[in-house]
Amino acid sequence: MNIDNIKSVYFVGVGGIGMSALARYFLSKGKTVAGYDRTPTELTKSLIVEGARIHYDESVELIPEACRDKETTLVVLTPAVPREHAELTYFRDNGFEIQKRAQVLGEITRSTKGLCVAGTHGKTTTSTMLAHLMRQSHVECTAFLGGISQNYGTNLLLSQKSPYTVIEADEFDRSFHWLSPYMSVITATDPDHLDIYGTKEAYLESFEHYTTLIQPGGALIIHKGIELQPKMRKGVSVYTYSREEGDFHAENIRVGNGEILIDFVAPDTRISDIRLGVPVSVNIENGVAAMAVAHLNGVTDEEIRRGMASFRGVERRFDFKIRTDRVALLSDYAHHPAEIRQSVQSVRELYRNRKITAVFQPHLYTRTRDFYQEFADSLSLLDEVILTDIYPARERPIPGVSSQLIYDHLRPGIEKSICRKEELLNTLKEKDIEVLIILGAGDIDNYVPEIAKMMKEKMEGCHSLV
Repeated sequence: MNIDNIKSVYFVGVGGIGMSALARYFLSKGKTVAGYDRTPTELTKSLIVEGARIHYDESVELIPEACRDKETTLVVLTPAVPREHAELTYFRDNGFEIQKRAQVLGEITRSTKGLCVAGTHGKTTTSTMLAHLMRQSHVECTAFLGGISQNYGTNLLLSQKSPYTVIEADEFDRSFHWLSPYMSVITATDPDHLDIYGTKEAYLESFEHYTTLIQPGGALIIHKGIELQPKMRKGVSVYTYSREEGDFHAENIRVGNGEILIDFVAPDTRISDIRLGVPVSVNIENGVAAMAVAHLNGVTDEEIRRGMASFRGVERRFDFKIRTDRVALLSDYAHHPAEIRQSVQSVRELYRNRKITAVFQPHLYTRTRDFYQEFADSLSLLDEVILTDIYPARERPIPGVSSQLIYDHLRPGIEKSICRKEELLNTLKEKDIEVLIILGAGDIDNYVPEIAKMMKEKMEGCHSLV
């Protein structure tokens, strides 16, 4: 199906961060957009305001008439939706064109220069940072992001003049194999999604295949030292990067007074005194990768310096909700052991002499089964850990797999507990919080506004007693 010829797009699972960006794209093109999701969220509410027709009951009867013509309707699904979903079954049985989100994204971006960011972790922040560097420069870009940019309040940026499209390249379900990158960053290859891949070797092989898709004349910017043997086409340049080593790296790193300043070093330039707009140590490395791609595509040194200073971050990625001299609350999407370790280390660097407490909601039974020891090791860097039940997403329970597995392997002496999500607010009320991190990729972030309100009320109560 030629995307230009379709009149309606129906999304089965419209509320996901990647799906909603596509929905916004088609709305911008004047298409009828409709879809299903399990529960209302801020994203689905925003899409409805923007013109999408969304419902939350799995029912064929609720599919709008405009989306019932198979000749003019494209159906987009997310792999998180079960195959037996009633609406998906209707479209399949009636011969509709059904494509995965990544297929559609690949088709949309094939005529542009795709600047893709892949990797087990760091890709959302790095791609959003890159999009901001490009967007505020003379080069500009279109961008499909895996998070809501704090600078723009959306996960979709559109440009009428730029040949570049920034894309978060997701390895789940081998989705990134549908892309045709002009350039790509690979941030990390720590094994994940073993429910899909089965083995570490298959996971790495998927990344190797992804590197063969980079177009001649383009480039791979790969994190120095990661486990991967890229297989490049002739005419593709390869660069390395990291925090302090590689073709692109940082020097003269200065951390203090709530700020981080670095010098960015490239093979052909050095940009001094770059201030990170989100001053956490993990963003030094993310920033080096983003600046490398921006530099290779014509963003000037001064535009890079200005863009890094004005970057405000991504919702749920080291996202501060409260930051005072007395207490701090932040939400972070980290849901892999390596991500949690990076997040905790960054918080520890900011708050060296403070008690750091985390609430962690494990995401998926299979991921918990495969990595419970690694989760426990990363969480053991904290002073206190509060675990909630596993968020199942697309999975059914696995006998013997629960948050208790992580709990039992936390280091001796750490303060630890398990509580139901519904009891979390009351549990936190009883604690003397200094720094609190809410970790996880499930629905735990839905509780953050209530937690923030409770913490602010406790602060005001303490002030009134003084």
